[in-house]
Amino acid sequence: MLASLDAAPLVDPRFAYEPKYDGIRALAMVRAGGGPGAVRLWSRLGNDKTGQFPEIVRALASFARKLKADVLLDGEIVALDQHGEPAGFQRLQGRIHLTSERDIGGRVGTEPVAFVAFDVLRDGETDVRALPLTARRARLERIFGNTGTTLLRLSEFSPGDGRALYHEVLARGWEGLVAKELDSPYMTGRRSPAWRKIKVLRRQECVVGGFTEGRGSRAHFGALLLGVWEGGALVCVGHTGTGFSERELARLAALLRPLETTTCPFATRPVANERPHWTRPELVVEVGFTEWTADGIMRHPKYLGLRDDVDVKRVRRETTGSDAPEHGESRHGALEDGGPRKGPPNPTAKTARKRREIEPWPRAGGATGRLIATLAEVETRGGEAVVDLPGDGALAVSHLDKVFWPGLGVTKGALLRYYAWVAPLLLPAVADRPLVMRRFPDGIRGKAFYQQRAPADAPPGVRVQTLPVDTEVPSRLIGGSLITLLYMAQIAAISQDPWFSRVGSLDDADHVVLDLDPMPGVPFATVVDVARVINDELERIGTPSVPKTSGATGMHVYIPLPPRTSYETGRIFCEIVATLVADRHPRVATVERAVDARGRRVYIDYMQNFRGKTLATAYSARGSDFAGASTPLTWREVHAGIDHRDFTLTTLPARVRRVGDLWAPLRTSPGADLTAILDGLKRPRVTRAKKRP
Repeated sequence: MLASLDAAPLVDPRFAYEPKYDGIRALAMVRAGGGPGAVRLWSRLGNDKTGQFPEIVRALASFARKLKADVLLDGEIVALDQHGEPAGFQRLQGRIHLTSERDIGGRVGTEPVAFVAFDVLRDGETDVRALPLTARRARLERIFGNTGTTLLRLSEFSPGDGRALYHEVLARGWEGLVAKELDSPYMTGRRSPAWRKIKVLRRQECVVGGFTEGRGSRAHFGALLLGVWEGGALVCVGHTGTGFSERELARLAALLRPLETTTCPFATRPVANERPHWTRPELVVEVGFTEWTADGIMRHPKYLGLRDDVDVKRVRRETTGSDAPEHGESRHGALEDGGPRKGPPNPTAKTARKRREIEPWPRAGGATGRLIATLAEVETRGGEAVVDLPGDGALAVSHLDKVFWPGLGVTKGALLRYYAWVAPLLLPAVADRPLVMRRFPDGIRGKAFYQQRAPADAPPGVRVQTLPVDTEVPSRLIGGSLITLLYMAQIAAISQDPWFSRVGSLDDADHVVLDLDPMPGVPFATVVDVARVINDELERIGTPSVPKTSGATGMHVYIPLPPRTSYETGRIFCEIVATLVADRHPRVATVERAVDARGRRVYIDYMQNFRGKTLATAYSARGSDFAGASTPLTWREVHAGIDHRDFTLTTLPARVRRVGDLWAPLRTSPGADLTAILDGLKRPRVTRAKKRP
């Protein structure tokens, strides 16, 4: 499926927005179990690319061993810059034409690449192309969401609002965005307005119809003569003599000489600055330029690279029909009302960051304030240090200037300072509870992995314990101390994910939860609507509950339980409530386990309520792109309406100073009387006069 250049708005609930990755479009067939021939890569023209990118093939083969069924993925092979971020097509030029294993192997370490998946076409025996994008994306996230390597990535995906992503594209110099209709099926080989390019930098694929002789010391040739097909004829759209290295000049000259002909391939012979040499129109190049002139010529064209993955006969002029800035943006990225563009800061300037003083945020007094100031000082000067913890020993910390949230420039040091500040509120929520870690050693866009067992080199003071119910995990970290909390942040475990039971009563749940998980394309306002109706149902049957944001895209509704309540009892209760809500509000809520059957609704997940299952606890930071923090709420706030992006690890301290600890009622509640609740479910339902979704 190919994208068109039809206009698309930057804010529209019908669309999701992704970066337009500037690489080689590729299909990846991955067979479950791995083994020889388990992975095949093809370009969109059907050219086999398996041998050209062995590191991607190896990564996919390793990933295949985890799969339960074969998958066919659509994505892009992209070059990576020095920061591990997707780079332009030019960085692939040194690799896409190599054929020998020796030459290819020599470039793997110096010219890194990654495979970014943005769609799934087949899942096991099921052809999923007819499903809407929302269902395919949910499958893709389930399949490809935790590959364990930065060589394999999911595309960024922003439903409903592409403005933040657009500013990121501007800041990073990427090509543009693709707006995709959330209800659209996948149409193989077709260019459809259901996928629409939003170009930030103008680019054009061009057919090479000749070249000019070089001037002075310019070797090989002076400029390429470029054209596109219009009405069956090759029409000249300009020439370019910039963007070439000496090596690229020599390589292109070697490809052009065998194509030389005495016949001009253009419908109208172009005027050249130097003597022209005509060639058969068989090569395609990509050119960057600023705009189309009134007579259809590219202004300021620059050579970007040779395209061997494009059919020369399909090269057409790409234009939106207007040279005016689109989507309320000027050509320089400023808003048309004259206000400044609020793009993200440069997240990679570590040396500049070290030269300025790090603000000891968040602010606190006493021993906590001194700890926060010390952590800020360590981040300023870089390197390693051992910091004293108030009443909890000492901890070695390092690399605090590493950026964990690239879009915001938020560092690992900021995470430790936040946890030092919030510890009095967070530690009671994880005290005596086994913890599961999800570690992000290279930040939220790098490789992440789950870890159950306690690290073998955990420092003294960090609580490590073997649980009698564990048969495969030899020991776990147990929450409740400042040193354990900050040690986990030091080893890049961003969130705090505790069991629902404590080490002294592992089979008894202290609380259960309804996890509200929106499918791709579902706005957060719908999540809030579902939370409201859950609150209505729980109040009707007299059940206490405490809501919170997840810190990502969803919400959690926690229900306290009395002592010695089994997980099974709590889970059955949650299943009843979730099913009632889904039956009464089928347009917005579902309990369907099958991802494809959920549609554009909020999945009410009651299956988190097993021993060993975890969710991010209250006040936990999250690996979301906006640095969300899982924030306790009042039901009054929920009914009034909230935006999950307002609750982050940088905004939460000021909120807590204003509203206090809203999570305390969960700990102090005597718990829900499930016998009385089940009796209440049998009583007739009384409708409350509240807003309904």
